[in-house]
Amino acid sequence: MNTIVNFLFAAIKAGTPLLFGTTGEILTQKSGNMNLGVEGLMYMGAFGGFLIAYKTDNLLLSLLAAALFGALGSLIYSFLVVTLKANQNVTGLSLTIFGTGFATFFGEMLIEGGSPKLSANMTTILSEKPLPVLGNIPFFGKVLFSHNIIVYLALVIAVIVWAYMRFTRPGMKLKAVGENPAAADAMGINVDLTKYVHTLIGGAICGVGGAYISLINGNGIWNNGCINGQGWISVALVIFASWSSAKAILGSLIFGAFTVFQVRANDFASEFAFLSFLSKIPNAIYVMLPFVITALVLIISSMKEGRSEQPASCGTNYYREER
Repeated sequence: MNTIVNFLFAAIKAGTPLLFGTTGEILTQKSGNMNLGVEGLMYMGAFGGFLIAYKTDNLLLSLLAAALFGALGSLIYSFLVVTLKANQNVTGLSLTIFGTGFATFFGEMLIEGGSPKLSANMTTILSEKPLPVLGNIPFFGKVLFSHNIIVYLALVIAVIVWAYMRFTRPGMKLKAVGENPAAADAMGINVDLTKYVHTLIGGAICGVGGAYISLINGNGIWNNGCINGQGWISVALVIFASWSSAKAILGSLIFGAFTVFQVRANDFASEFAFLSFLSKIPNAIYVMLPFVITALVLIISSMKEGRSEQPASCGTNYYREER
């Protein structure tokens, strides 16, 4: 039982940055912008969040900085795509390259003279703490109610984004812009402003996901390669979750489980005799498993027939003069 509890607990931790990235990209794509630069946005947020945490010992300022860096990357994307009508796919890929290079360049400057490490006070703030009463519940207390505060923030943001798009008037306008920007424009909705605002907010959410990785997964030490493809997995999770941030909660847990299985496989092999074969599988197989699943999700989704939940105008620029 402890093996299962520890596995699920670790899966939630590993799925948290994916939930941030997926939620941010869902909000972006619902506006009609296909931003493939999530990896770059998470890198920018990872650096910004770590830098401020290292300098100030303040978690709130760290998360705000990560959101600001992610929004800055999305602002660059929005200006190129919404204002200058650049190709969305090329711009997103370029943003990934830019964000990765940005974090690597300034990260190298940060680690000159030795690897920077977060203070003991900051590490304490980021540590897992059981919630009062709920943390004492058998099984569920450890799995669901013993995480650090950023895990709960990811869940809250995902639920808020889901409710925003489903129940609010601005959320309905957002979906209208994503489905048919010409019709939305004719209704008096400012298409460009809607795209800008939601793409920037989506980028900010992705940036916070990057900060989670640099602050939590790195054990308080900056690592230039910290994101390691999780932005790309987040893009695939958008499809897996059918463009719903509520479904993304389950999707991030599943992909998080695939991510941690590489370090938990031996635990299952030793705990359960019928799973002993897991210890004989090369570790490289487990390392590539999340990316194999990501590729399968993309392949299967491209083969599906019928109505897609993807916004109809996603990936296509809107030219008002052609309305």
